[in-house]
Parts: sequence; structure tokens; C-alpha cells
Amino acid sequence: MEEKAITPTGTGGEGNPSHKEGFQKKASGSMDSCLMVWHMKPQTRAYRFAGHKDAVTCVNFSPSGHLLASGSRDKTVRIWVPNVKGESTVFRAHTATVRSVHFCSDGQSFVTASDDKTVKVWSTHRQKFLFSLSQHINWVRCAKFSPDGRLIVSASDDKTVKLWDKTSRECVHSYCEHGGFVTYVDFHPSGTCIAAAGMDNTVKVWDVRTHRLLQHYQLHSAAVNALSFHPSGNYLVTASSDSTLKILDLMEGRLLYTLHGHQGPATTVAFSRTGEYFASGGSDEQVMVWKSNFDIVDYGEVLRVQRPPATRASSSGTLPEVDPLVPPGRGRSQESMQSHSQEPVSVPQSLTSTLEHIVGQLDVLTQTVSILEQRLTLTEDKLKQCLENQQLIMQRTTP
Repeated sequence: MEEKAITPTGTGGEGNPSHKEGFQKKASGSMDSCLMVWHMKPQTRAYRFAGHKDAVTCVNFSPSGHLLASGSRDKTVRIWVPNVKGESTVFRAHTATVRSVHFCSDGQSFVTASDDKTVKVWSTHRQKFLFSLSQHINWVRCAKFSPDGRLIVSASDDKTVKLWDKTSRECVHSYCEHGGFVTYVDFHPSGTCIAAAGMDNTVKVWDVRTHRLLQHYQLHSAAVNALSFHPSGNYLVTASSDSTLKILDLMEGRLLYTLHGHQGPATTVAFSRTGEYFASGGSDEQVMVWKSNFDIVDYGEVLRVQRPPATRASSSGTLPEVDPLVPPGRGRSQESMQSHSQEPVSVPQSLTSTLEHIVGQLDVLTQTVSILEQRLTLTEDKLKQCLENQQLIMQRTTP
């Protein structure tokens, strides 16, 4: 189940997109050992970078967008300057296929995961190996930094998700609820919880402070290969071998939409950093770019699909279907968005302004809650340290 992506020549397969700030660029890796950097402006060229000796399995832009990291089956990681020259620095990273690469939020370091069962952390600018995390007993498919850079989470074929403290380099907790290989994991934008996808067709969400399972979804009919949080933290998109993408409303804990577009397994999906778009890739040699409007009143116009330059049309020649989930109590079955047309809904300007104001206030409230949660976490850590110090003092004073 290698991760690949389309190239202008049509070689490749499953996509692995990464987005630059504002969705000016999108990157994808390919089985032909090359990277593509897609410029989303009309009539703009796409860049093709060659350097890896085998399939490119993962790509990730640095927070600034000035660097692009890629991992490969050739056991190396390359850091690219994504311009016309396409210069890169090689990191002799692992002793087996590199499955995942991810930059820390400050861009100073990045983390890699490999089939050699290890997770490794590297210095970006000093081009130096820092340390290795090696408690997994099978291939490690994915590793990500928390938004604040203090934690690392990893997913493995040993059916576990592990949470690591970057400073102490110790495993804080192992989540063992998956019934099969864990294919992907990522942090919620707040940093307070994680979501993991598995070969057991499920998606699970845990609180990283209490380690409690918060939500469990079993909506796909085949393995879930990837997932991505919307920057607001309210939505989650998943990609599955059943060829569909699904949009989950995390606030209500329910399925919103099933997206049909790929003609084979959907192997990867990622939101842009603004959340305005998300991209998906599949074994059908397609990279699809979708536009999301999650804050509008009518969910009937939530999703539209666009295609990056130089991408081949799908074999059907039509846009992907969008299946909305009808909320309980509506008294009618689910229907495809293409099976019926809706009259445009006219929204009064005053209502639009009011809704925009409410959304703005909710954003402020979300940020405030996130800050409070981070402070609470710091306080809990300090309290734990004080209690440990007190126990040490008592042990020393006890005869």
C-alpha cells in the first residue's frame, strides 16, 4: 500500500498532498521517484523534482512554505527549496522505507517514521540527527509533532498509537484500542487530542491529557488510510480504501458527507492551512482539490471540486458525487447531490453580517479556550512535578 501521486505524464497512483500557506502551492509524491509542486494559480507551471532513487512516500511543507521535505523507499529524506532550481539536501535517515515526514511548528526540526520500527527527530538547518524513539515493534507508518512542539505521536503496524515527550524522549502513553494496523495519526489543532485511522476501518479520537477515548467512528467499509483536521478543529476528513472520503462533524459526533470521486482506494487527504481547500489522492492516479465552505448556512453548497493544473480528467469525465447525510428525523433517505438540483437560496445581507460576526466571536472563543487548555496542561505538569519532588523528599527523610 505505497503512497503515490499523479504526474503530468500519468505515472504514479496514490496521492500524498501537502499544502503551502494560503494554498498557493500543493506538493505530491510519486511511485516514479519524483515530487510535483502544483501552483494553484491558473496557467502556472507545475514543477517536477527528481532526486530520490525509489518511490516517494510522503511530503510536507515547512510552516513558512520555504522548504519541502520528502521521504522515500530509498531510505532517505530530502529537504528541497521548492523553486525552479529544485535543490535538495539528503538525510541518510533510516535503514528501511521512510513512511512519514513532518515539520515542527517552528520549522527548526522535523520528525520521520520508518519501516525500521523507529521514529527519528532531526535538526532542519543544522542538518543533524538529534535522537531516535524506538519502542514500536513493527513498521511505523506515521509520526507528527503536536502544535506546540512538546509532544510527538506515532502510529504503527504493531496496532498501537504512542505519545512521546520530546524533551524527555520517553513514551508517555500507548493507545491499544485499534484492532489492526494503525495507518495514520494527527493532532487536533488545539493540541489536546489526537485522531488515528486504522486497517480495522475505524477512526478513533483520544484526549492526550486524560488518555480517554472520546469518539469512535466505524463508517467506512474498508481500511481508513489517512485523515486531516480542519484548522477550526470542528471537522475531520478521512480517506479510505472503499474509494470514498468522509466529512465528520466532531462537535456533533456524526457523519456529514460521503464524497465519491476516486475510482479506487483513496489513500491520502489533507486540508490546506487556511481550511479553504482540501486535496485527496488515490490509486486511480488522481489528485483532486476540493473547496470547503464549512461556515455557510446551507450545507447543500458545502463542497465543490477543482483540479490542479496538468491533472488528467477522471475516467468518468464527471465531477465526483457528494452524498449528504440526512439528519435523523427528516423522514427521507440519503440522496446524491447530483440526483437533484436545488434552487439558489437568497440570504439577507443583515443575516449574513450577523452570522459572520458570530463566526468571528466563535473563533475568538475557540482560541481563548485553546490558550486556557494549554495553561491548564502546564499547571498539571508543574503540579505533577511538585508531587514527585515531595515524594522524593519524604523518602529521603524517612529513616
